[in-house]
Amino acid sequence: MSEYLPGLAGVPATKSNISDIDGEKGILSYRGYPIEQLAEQSSFEETALLLLDGHLPTAAQLAKFDEQLHENLRVKYNIREMMKNLPATGHPMEMLQTAVASLGMFYPGSECLTGADVCEDLNYIHNMTVKIMARVGTIVAMWEHIRNGYDPIEPRDDLSYAENFLYMLNGNEPDPILAKIMDVCLILHAEHTINASTFAVLVTGSTLASPYSVVASAIGTLSGPLHGGANQKVLEMLEDIGSPDRVEKYIDKKLANKEVIWGMGHREYKTKDPRATILEKLVDQFMEQKGSALNPMFEIARKVEKVCEDRLASKGVYANVDFYSGILYHEMGIPADQFTSIFAIARTAGWLAHWREQLADNRIFRPTQVYNGESVRNYIPIDKR
Repeated sequence: MSEYLPGLAGVPATKSNISDIDGEKGILSYRGYPIEQLAEQSSFEETALLLLDGHLPTAAQLAKFDEQLHENLRVKYNIREMMKNLPATGHPMEMLQTAVASLGMFYPGSECLTGADVCEDLNYIHNMTVKIMARVGTIVAMWEHIRNGYDPIEPRDDLSYAENFLYMLNGNEPDPILAKIMDVCLILHAEHTINASTFAVLVTGSTLASPYSVVASAIGTLSGPLHGGANQKVLEMLEDIGSPDRVEKYIDKKLANKEVIWGMGHREYKTKDPRATILEKLVDQFMEQKGSALNPMFEIARKVEKVCEDRLASKGVYANVDFYSGILYHEMGIPADQFTSIFAIARTAGWLAHWREQLADNRIFRPTQVYNGESVRNYIPIDKR
């Protein structure tokens, strides 16, 4: 009988060259490059191309990629009209999964996914990747206007990916500080080995489903609060706490009841998530450049992290990336229910890198199970039961 490991914990599902985690030391790297260096020196566009192609691009390669993204930022009016007919009260992640799945109907491109040999067409894979990456950000920004009864804002050719997203989201010229924060957040969320949503990519991709269906399946997986939805839960938790003086009592009650403390702990890390460390520094820089006192939400968060570290560090539980990302998005004026959608925008780069890697050596996933049901038995007619 095969050994059953709940959640496939520690079971290798694939071989990958894309990213790596050292949970004991708190190290995350993309293609061998430490996340700290990428966050400080790279851009989301360059990082995405690194994840996709496996190497840092030349200036010409990056310029071409940037040009291709700009060429594909707009979506057909059919998509907009479809989105207008979705319930305005629906969660943005439900909208995003619906819209991305529908892209394949308006932008066909599955003709290469008919057999093992044709999956080696790197031009096809690259072009589909660019189209999806470009349009995911546009769709998220469009929804913020459509659900409030307004027409969406057209993208601009003179702005970076992060700047364009902020511009399309609120219609204002993006503040350089906020654009830099958004760019770093996109880099930090772009990839994280074989997590739940990336595993969904591998499974769906292994069937040779269209890349739109592949990404849509990943979006559905990311939407859960135990995965991408945690950053929204962090903000709700901080609002529930209300003030720094209530933190200790709140946390102790949660721990006594064995309830989740959102934004704390990660299955891979036994120390503080390196992405959380980077975001915490961004908070400091943001507040310093604003020239204002610490926002009460940040103050509560700092107290929560300190109390949790006092009580949970011995168990290897520290702040993760979700703990600070939601706070930053809130300070940028982004609605809480859009936080996970921004996560999806960034992670699309990693998802499609894994899709490309899966197709290069594809075999459909077919795991087994441990059967705990009844042994073979005879059917009993309904009149004899």
